Amino acid sequence: MSDLYDDTRRLAAEVFAPLAEFGRPGRVNRALVQSLAEHGLLARLFPKVSATDLCIIREALATACTEAETAFALQGLGAYPILQAGSAELRERWIPPVADGTAIAAFALTEPEAGSDVSAMSLQATSDGDGYRLRGDKLWISNAPDADVYTVFARTSEGRRGLTAFAVAGDSQGLMGEHKVMLSPHAIGSLRFEDVYVSRDCILGEPGAGFRVAMRTLDLFRPSVGAFAIGMARHALELAADWALERQTFGKPLKDHQAVAHRIAELTARVEAARLLVREAAKAQDAGAPDPALAAMAKLLATETAQEAVDAAVQFHGARALEEGHPLEHLYREVRAPRIYEGASEIQREIIARSVFRQAEARRV
Repeated sequence: MSDLYDDTRRLAAEVFAPLAEFGRPGRVNRALVQSLAEHGLLARLFPKVSATDLCIIREALATACTEAETAFALQGLGAYPILQAGSAELRERWIPPVADGTAIAAFALTEPEAGSDVSAMSLQATSDGDGYRLRGDKLWISNAPDADVYTVFARTSEGRRGLTAFAVAGDSQGLMGEHKVMLSPHAIGSLRFEDVYVSRDCILGEPGAGFRVAMRTLDLFRPSVGAFAIGMARHALELAADWALERQTFGKPLKDHQAVAHRIAELTARVEAARLLVREAAKAQDAGAPDPALAAMAKLLATETAQEAVDAAVQFHGARALEEGHPLEHLYREVRAPRIYEGASEIQREIIARSVFRQAEARRV
């Protein structure tokens, strides 16, 4: 492991986890975000984020404090479109406060009828003088309704080229939000835009470039979702191994039951394989040659394997792991969402399949 991993994991356990205990369930924990900044982690997101560092940090945070991991990732996800496509004025306005933890960022893409199918987006941006009026709804937006700035994707014309990205201040007139209670109490909610005015200066890139802005952001962060899952899986398997040493059943330690030992061994190997795949996808991104199929494989394998690892650890612990407050009860709720957001497992399989068949067709030429 690297110094970055070890140092981050230590901070997660000793500094961030205690702060997470004092946050309001399901709302933005600003003290935790500012602590991430004070200890230099948010600075690694700006001015140029490394996909490899992103994976190392997210994995390390997830092994000890998933709340810190989520807070870190969302600052990057929400602000990266501004960093990559915003004007100098927008970057100057938003990036420093996001980097120092005094402003909370959010990535507002999903709608009630547009999740995996981004082309179904219906939030309207209608031209109005020197700006636009936003009308419609966003749903399941992380950091809503508490964010200070939202990267909002809206429809300015038909088709994928009809999507435009905007940086929208959280206190904009006509912008309303509501917190949603989820399986795991994250800061997440819905947004309603009722004639929210944004100037043309708030466009990220240019009109019609919103789909490209969104995909570049998701391509960067997708492998690191796998890293988040791996961190949870490793924590679960560490708990399972510790418990197998301690727990006595039928006159011998749990570790001496072959079914338990072999299951832990198998999952440990699969988690390590997923980890290596995640790092390869990140390296390709950092080398300027992102591979969407490789990133899809990394996210798919990591998140699906993590679900199995956490479930197995719960099974070995028995009913005690289902008690509120047990680390595995927490992980069991946390591990489910990564198989859905930033591209559900079914979408990742579709990306991989298309790549496989493109290569097959090329061999036939």
